[in-house]
Amino acid sequence: MSAARALDDLASVAVPPSSAATVSLEPQTPLKRDLVAGLEKGLAVIEAFDQERPRLTISEVAARTGLTRAAARRYLLTLSYLGFVSQDRKMFALTPKVLRLGQSYMHSARLPRIVEPELHKLAFALKEASAAGVLDGNDVICIAATSAGRVLSQHLQSGGRVPAYCSANGRALLAALAPEDADAWIARQTLEPVTPHTITNPDRLRTEVARARTLGYASVDQELELGLRTLAVPLKNYRGDVVAALNISIHASRMSMEQLVEHALPPLLQAQQHLRMLL
Repeated sequence: MSAARALDDLASVAVPPSSAATVSLEPQTPLKRDLVAGLEKGLAVIEAFDQERPRLTISEVAARTGLTRAAARRYLLTLSYLGFVSQDRKMFALTPKVLRLGQSYMHSARLPRIVEPELHKLAFALKEASAAGVLDGNDVICIAATSAGRVLSQHLQSGGRVPAYCSANGRALLAALAPEDADAWIARQTLEPVTPHTITNPDRLRTEVARARTLGYASVDQELELGLRTLAVPLKNYRGDVVAALNISIHASRMSMEQLVEHALPPLLQAQQHLRMLL
């Protein structure tokens, strides 16, 4: 079946862009008295560690979290006592026990469990890598992924986090926001050139997001990683709310972007419609 025929068939059951519900940009803020400040600060200490700085001193943790040095020390010692942090003289690092936090989500959350079987079916039918992600602040977090036997990118794995502005899943999710919310999101970003192809001009990015909103899919050509081309569609629940995005990725040497759209868009749209009945 040609891409044009498949798109015509799916258009008859797709929700028009104007009637689709949009994703919420920010969660509703609770009252301050209902928040546990200690938990918030403890999680901030965990988030202070990343790929660039896997080992930190007390002073570095304090600087990264906005805590006093004394408070950072107490939180690090507490996390060390609980087994989430290890200490080697003045340096601290996360332990594998931190993975339990992510595993708790992956094992209990409904969204990954529903998306994953369809994602595997799609990826192995096309013999291409596929991933699903959700918007989290400035980034997209991968909630499910499969390489389908092709090792393309370190970003294509569950738990991976990438900038939303230069990823296909990110742009598909930004396109689901109300236009004014998407514009405000873009205005807050520092658009850095991850590769020579990355769009760093805010107006150009707004144009790409608007294009994705009109077409119903987003495409990114080597903006996140050289040699990586990706096509993504938003995933909606039965109410029409966008809850995630689903993509197909290929190596640029194997297929042009036009060929990727012809090859992968119809199956992506079919997966989108099937998942809508389940989400």
